[in-house]
Amino acid sequence: MSQMPRQAALSKCPSCAEPLESGDRFCGACGYDLSAVPPPPPDHPTLAMNGAVLPDAPQGPPATAAEPLPAPAPQTPAAPPAAAAAPPSASAAAPSPAPAPGVRFDRAPEPDEYPLQAPDPRVTADPAPDAGPVPVCVACRAGRVDGDGYCENCGHAQPRERDHLEQEFGPVAAVSDRGLRHHRNEDAFALGHTALPDGTHATVAIVCDGVSSATRPDDASLAASRTACDSLVAALAHGTHPQQAMHDAIVAAARAVDALAAEPATAREHAPHQNAPACTLVGSVVTAGLLVVGWVGDSRAYWIPDDRSPAARLTEDDSWAAQMVAAGLMSEAEAYADERAHAITGWLGADAYELEPHTAAFKPDRPGVVVVCTDGLWNYAEAAEEMAGAVPRDAAVRPLHSARVLVGHALDGGGHDNVTVAVVPFPAPPQGAGSA
Repeated sequence: MSQMPRQAALSKCPSCAEPLESGDRFCGACGYDLSAVPPPPPDHPTLAMNGAVLPDAPQGPPATAAEPLPAPAPQTPAAPPAAAAAPPSASAAAPSPAPAPGVRFDRAPEPDEYPLQAPDPRVTADPAPDAGPVPVCVACRAGRVDGDGYCENCGHAQPRERDHLEQEFGPVAAVSDRGLRHHRNEDAFALGHTALPDGTHATVAIVCDGVSSATRPDDASLAASRTACDSLVAALAHGTHPQQAMHDAIVAAARAVDALAAEPATAREHAPHQNAPACTLVGSVVTAGLLVVGWVGDSRAYWIPDDRSPAARLTEDDSWAAQMVAAGLMSEAEAYADERAHAITGWLGADAYELEPHTAAFKPDRPGVVVVCTDGLWNYAEAAEEMAGAVPRDAAVRPLHSARVLVGHALDGGGHDNVTVAVVPFPAPPQGAGSA
């Protein structure tokens, strides 16, 4: 590579007038190539040691008495980068005459290698390769989501992974949402679908609600839902009766939540006065002719027939309000209006008083859907008739759409709690059927 001609020192950039330092080859502000600046007009002649006047040369720093004056550098016009690679002319290839005694050149000997030209800061680097589909905003459904998790169109902060979950598994579907008031989603769900020994199929839905007053309620609900669903699917596939399989699944889920109380060892150091991890559970198993539900706590299951006559609540809450009503001390309206209404009397966790899994089996005489949900939904549709009014008419063929509608119903009502709902068609359709 040929060396660029050396120019006189400049005090400021010819392009942007930014102050320069001695030896700068590019402007630090705009990136202007200072080597392309034409030399200044002739000023003073350069004198050789013998006193002869030499052709005009670029003006450099004044020489001292102890230093001989430099010989002039050859005047070479600035050339574009492409010209630097051009072959030298015949005159340039001729050997240079030996320098006269006492004369030195104003440029250092050419090194073997030269530093590459610095990149122009005004040029944008090549874009990164495509990393896949760009996330779309869940609020406006149009804007792209930036790296910080905000929509570039409407500015809406995108939910964390567990803040909003949707799943469709065969004929059953579920949706879980953080709601509008909680800082995290402490609900969880798990879905399953398996073949029975007689060749028919069964669908499974488990919904759990973490107890907010306990430590790590989100871990408790996740562990309970997954353990119960796995236990149910395995037992049903081996021919266990659905009601017995449901009971055993609740016991297995309780053990999984109990185990969280001891791991990790430092889990309670940050909240020593909180209870051990805890949650409620409600689940359903639907086969070709049988509907089984099981629960502990105040999460519920509703039966909604296609013809809406009549809808029914299939579970009884383990709560203070339910105990007051069962004892005849209060009406249902009075009990649920009390501030103690949602205090639960049964749950899964190491500090539960006693584990009492509830199970019930039904044989509906018409098609419909089972709505399995936390109190984040039924607080806004408590009576069976109210829940039936919120469930879309085509829920049996569009369970995922129906679950979304029900979550929206709770959010429109205020969304004070986490909301989780599973929609399970009855009877269980053949394996592989799903939403239309």
